[in-house]
Amino acid sequence: MSMSEFGKVAVLMGGPSSEREISFLSGNAVLAALKSRAIDAHAFDPAERSLYDLKREGFARTFIALHGRFGEDGTVQGALEVLGVPYTGSGVMASALAMDKWRTKLVWLATDVPTPRYRVVDEKTDWWSIVAELGLPLIVKPARVGSSIGITKVVKVDHDEMAIAYRAAAEHDDLVIVEEFVAGVELTASILDERALPLIRIEAPEGNYDYHHKYFSDETKYFCPCGVAEEVERVIQSQSLEAFRIVGCSGWGRLDLILQADGTWQFLEVNTVPGMTGHSLVPMAAKRAGIEFPDLCVEILRGAHVG
Repeated sequence: MSMSEFGKVAVLMGGPSSEREISFLSGNAVLAALKSRAIDAHAFDPAERSLYDLKREGFARTFIALHGRFGEDGTVQGALEVLGVPYTGSGVMASALAMDKWRTKLVWLATDVPTPRYRVVDEKTDWWSIVAELGLPLIVKPARVGSSIGITKVVKVDHDEMAIAYRAAAEHDDLVIVEEFVAGVELTASILDERALPLIRIEAPEGNYDYHHKYFSDETKYFCPCGVAEEVERVIQSQSLEAFRIVGCSGWGRLDLILQADGTWQFLEVNTVPGMTGHSLVPMAAKRAGIEFPDLCVEILRGAHVG
């Protein structure tokens, strides 16, 4: 396919979610990359314009660089399917499922994909029973929000810490889960067109890979090669691809996991529209595999589909 055959391309960025700021960083990076390959690409913010403009203005494809609700949860994917405008990444069902960390866990547990123990909680939850069951530390998080927004690590429960952490998560989502803390090496597995790219090891200050350390800090360290034994990396890559497929995902994405001291690992979540910023992991893994950022964006765009 020559670049002209892509036609007029909309890079969807911004949007109405709490991750709007990061979406602009990703979207503008993608936009510049596509333009550098002579693709007729244009910025398009669904929070400012109607999606019907895509059809009216003759856009042939869309590159979804929207993060969070509306962009990753199947909403915009469904709208684009109705319009008949091809889009990048996973379809409606997989996007909705992957955005919901609770339901992703239900699917993974049913198919023997290892994932940390958890409980769904609300304001009436007996926090002491949660601690007794899952132990400390604990991770309290909104189930359908990305970029580590609203997440709290609870290490003690002397002063109502669990209830405070719950309220912080509930500000972002009415579905909140508490997850056992899994200690170990933090890894991420990037998926591109039915193949797993090299794993990346993440070392954040004090092990706190939060919103700031993901996108704006130069203190977080990334290692690719990840330093894991080659045979172990191959097995993790293979299971990452399977965990991705089980949720129904396609095109591209990223899975986060923890490699424990005993050599086993636990999958935390799957991201269907990962970040594409200067600190982002999929571009880093792609570069290790010999794929420069503009070519990565073109390859993702090539997979745009309807249905």
